[in-house]
Amino acid sequence: MRLLLIEDDGMLARGIATGLAQSGYSVKVAGTGAEALKLLDGMAFDAGILDLGLPDTDGIDLLSNLRSRGSSFPILILSARGGLDDRIRGLDMGADDYLTKPFALGELEARLRALIRRTTDNPQWQQVGLLRFDAGNENALCDGAAIDLTARELSILAVLMKQPKKIVSKQTLFDTVFTYETDAAPNALEVHVSRLRQKLKAAGVTIRSLRGLGYRIEGIEKPTA
Repeated sequence: MRLLLIEDDGMLARGIATGLAQSGYSVKVAGTGAEALKLLDGMAFDAGILDLGLPDTDGIDLLSNLRSRGSSFPILILSARGGLDDRIRGLDMGADDYLTKPFALGELEARLRALIRRTTDNPQWQQVGLLRFDAGNENALCDGAAIDLTARELSILAVLMKQPKKIVSKQTLFDTVFTYETDAAPNALEVHVSRLRQKLKAAGVTIRSLRGLGYRIEGIEKPTA
């Protein structure tokens, strides 16, 4: 499980990250809102932990920004602001849970497990890069804005997003898109995949073709400086 920890207290962040890593989590740490947004541009997360007292922005504003741009992974606020109004505001702005400092690491882990379990049990939304896909209504969003897709492109995307980063055979996609068309040309699928690939570029997502195996949807790796 990949976690995003947004915490400007370096010592506390290292302690949390070390503790969670020992429980099997992969933790990326951001000390500012800007660092968090940069990390989110390049990878997807299963859950986030958010401090409200960040040096470059208020955590509530960052939370609102994340939700407005389509980030749907569960977020737990971890803050010294323990007032009732603070907790209500945080939850109203899109947080999935709220834990006040000081806290016990065991409770933090238990709350994370509950959030991730809840998301896994109801996986209506899937996200890769900035692409957010609603499996129930088959809506595709990039940074909160709708992506204009044809019915066949949506069908392809729905199959690929059921198991992001997993290979889907060409035959499976072909049967999904051309269910009732026995005379469809062999290269018709490649045409639709190519068009869909172009439309997903802005979301930092690509559809990789693996010769002899099929297709896989994945985030585009950004070159390091």
